[in-house]
Amino acid sequence: MRKAKNVLFIMFDQLRWDYLSCYGHPHLHTPNIDKLAQKGVRFDRARIQSPICGSSRMSTYTGRYVHSHGASWNGIPLKVGEITMGDHLRKAGMDCWLVGKTHMRADADGMARLGLEPDSLIGARVAECGFDVFERDDGMRSEGPDGVYDAAGALKYNDYLRDRGYESDNPWHDHANSGIDAAGNVLSGWFLKNSTEPANIEESDSETPYMTRRGMEFIAAQGDRPWCCHLSYIKPHWPYVVPAPYHDMYGRQHIKPVVRSDAEFADAHPVLKGFMTNPVGEAFSRQEVRDAVIPAYMGLIKQCDDQMGVLFQWLEDTGRMDDTMIVVTSDHGDFLGDHWMGEKTFFHDTSTKVPLIIYDPSPEADATRGTVCNELVECIDLAPTFLEVAGTDPASVNHILEGRSLMPILHGKQDGPLRDYVICEYDYSASPLADRLGVNAREAVMFMVADTKWKLVHCEGGFRPILFDLEADPDELVDLGDREDHADVIAAMYEKLFTWARRPSQRTTRSTAQLEEMRTQTRRRGVMIGVYDENDVPLELTVHYRGRKATDRRGNDAKAGE
Repeated sequence: MRKAKNVLFIMFDQLRWDYLSCYGHPHLHTPNIDKLAQKGVRFDRARIQSPICGSSRMSTYTGRYVHSHGASWNGIPLKVGEITMGDHLRKAGMDCWLVGKTHMRADADGMARLGLEPDSLIGARVAECGFDVFERDDGMRSEGPDGVYDAAGALKYNDYLRDRGYESDNPWHDHANSGIDAAGNVLSGWFLKNSTEPANIEESDSETPYMTRRGMEFIAAQGDRPWCCHLSYIKPHWPYVVPAPYHDMYGRQHIKPVVRSDAEFADAHPVLKGFMTNPVGEAFSRQEVRDAVIPAYMGLIKQCDDQMGVLFQWLEDTGRMDDTMIVVTSDHGDFLGDHWMGEKTFFHDTSTKVPLIIYDPSPEADATRGTVCNELVECIDLAPTFLEVAGTDPASVNHILEGRSLMPILHGKQDGPLRDYVICEYDYSASPLADRLGVNAREAVMFMVADTKWKLVHCEGGFRPILFDLEADPDELVDLGDREDHADVIAAMYEKLFTWARRPSQRTTRSTAQLEEMRTQTRRRGVMIGVYDENDVPLELTVHYRGRKATDRRGNDAKAGE
């Protein structure tokens, strides 16, 4: 009988929601991911909790907002003590393994303070965001005058490439993420002009097929114990270089028209203008950059979809499609020149809206197969969903997990809206933009609150809000944040943001049931505060204080005063 026993949690890095054909891309056909959507539910309003790799992933892995877990930017560690998806699932009897990327930085100081050795079982899990590691590969074996960006980046992958005959001290760069000219010169993928070049690697040895095989190797080794496998791909994240035949599958004629306007740039809010005019924004505002990068980006996605075809067919052949929930999503999008920006670090849907497709093999999900869900969904909803698959009621840990299980939606039993608004946060205190705007580290933060109609962005530092009408202006080109005739809307959206900010997110050591029990616990243990007469409370609460005798030990002075 079909039933979700395991979870295959697939995440791509920097995959835009609208660059899949099931989400409407007119030229980029992704039949394998589309087929999964036909078997499951496609979510049309799924949003991340931070528009940057590290903090977005930490929210997904903990089921908590950035404001709660504190890992607010790349390289900021997830603090010791944060309970993760892996911690919850193992307690429920499901193993939780990583194959690929997390972009997690360990809290080395916190671990040292608690005496947790990184090579111990507990220490390793704390250092790896709660996952047991089959293979971690964050990619990013970049190198500059101060050394490598990530000392552990692509180590095993580089060993694999050398074993395959790729001779280099860093084949990740020289082969997987660069081209080559007729004279044998490496054409580095870090330079956007080289995005048109085919990567100097056999397609089967490139990062996406490699990680697909590693995922299948992990699954093949599993026995009867339930598992969650986080198969986390590096692509289509930059460097934007892809091997043949994907490098020239698409051309200028396949590039969607850019979404931006001159008025949008001229009238931009100061913080938004800062992102538009940073080096990445200025680069992607040039048509030659878009012409070079976007076809390569599309090729990377096409390769990802082809590998999904390999993976899904293997799951069918091995019977795993009958007992495995499959989730496909991304950690954020990519502006690609839209709104005069590159990268992902602002709150337009180009960045914060992500594809989310969930296939549940269980018969209970038959009624929703092939449907599209328009509920407001957050990526923190995945952790409680997986916990429910593992057989535990997520409500038992709703003082920790801030997301909501999507199982009622998958099984057609959702009663009323899932939520009234979604939240996204960004901390740019470690960015040069903070200096350019003259804001200190405390002020260099932003919050987005959005419902189905409106999106408001609050910027600390004394800046006015940004407001978009998502119905009248779905491309988010017109900022209404300084319009007096929208003051009521702005106030209403701020009230939603304030409601969210007042949640007791740090009260994680006692459950709701325990708190309710504590309301009467002290009196039942003899604490009688404010009781004037023993008969003012039930007899059972004071039985230990009635009819008691004691020897008079007050002494002569006390007795003389009586």
